[in-house]
Amino acid sequence: MQAIFNVTLPFFALVLCGYLAARARVLPEAAIPGLNAYVLFFALPCMLFRFGSTTPIAELLNPIWLALYVGCAMLVVFLTVSHSLATGIGLKDSAFGALVAAFPNTGFMGVPLLVALMGERAAGPVIMTVLSDLFFTSSLCLALAQSHGAGDLRQGVQKALRGALGNPLPWSIALGAVFSVAQLSLPGPVAQIVKMLADSATPVALFTIGAVLWRANQAVHTRTPFAHFAPVVFVKLVVHPALVLAIGLLFIRLGVPLDSFSLTVLVLAAALPSASNVSLLAERYGADNGRIARIILWSTALAFLSFSFAVGLFGGKTA
Repeated sequence: MQAIFNVTLPFFALVLCGYLAARARVLPEAAIPGLNAYVLFFALPCMLFRFGSTTPIAELLNPIWLALYVGCAMLVVFLTVSHSLATGIGLKDSAFGALVAAFPNTGFMGVPLLVALMGERAAGPVIMTVLSDLFFTSSLCLALAQSHGAGDLRQGVQKALRGALGNPLPWSIALGAVFSVAQLSLPGPVAQIVKMLADSATPVALFTIGAVLWRANQAVHTRTPFAHFAPVVFVKLVVHPALVLAIGLLFIRLGVPLDSFSLTVLVLAAALPSASNVSLLAERYGADNGRIARIILWSTALAFLSFSFAVGLFGGKTA
């Protein structure tokens, strides 16, 4: 467990540093969007391009991993929306609650953390989860949110898919996959620039997560009842990875070609805290951002222990 904490502690400590820097105004609030843009449009795409260019395309689009992960995400969405509606929460807010329950922070945190823990072999499965969440999970939840009061689910799905295609992350993964299949390589100076940007992705992304969490919490002007956000945190940190593990073990028992290493990576990806950018989406779509911000904040704070425990329980090994 000490070896696991040696890897996970710096990751979560950088998130805390970003939170405290923003809270103390050492990092001006006006600088947070710039940090977020740097990670999203420069550093993280370069990191994902590098992993995509060295990962076989069969892993990036593995149908077994895709079926398992997307199927579990859909179950989490259904479970969370059903529970939220039953407690009197509207469809739009229920949909965003489901999004933070099923969409882990794989882009900003998961890829570098799981590669650090389990080696570069983990890049394929975890990058597949990034694509799955961008195109399936987020599209479904945003479509549900936009159908609130209008009933036009089809139009909501189309708008959500256009949003996913406007995200630079899947395009960087796709470009890396093209380089992998064609066995291409970047010219020396360009490769060095990409490397420098990619190397900056992890620390800046983690620091930015903390700053974004502080800003989201500052923007909250209403008090969210504990019963409206605590169950979603539990679903994210416990139910989601447990579902992936249980159904993955069922796959193996039925003879489906799923190896234990890949299953472990998918379980740990599901055990990550909620994606921090969902608070921005909630604000943009007029949902209860206070509830979403609290879910993300608590899932991130508690994940230091729950995720580290999951790594030890499911046999993750530090690289």
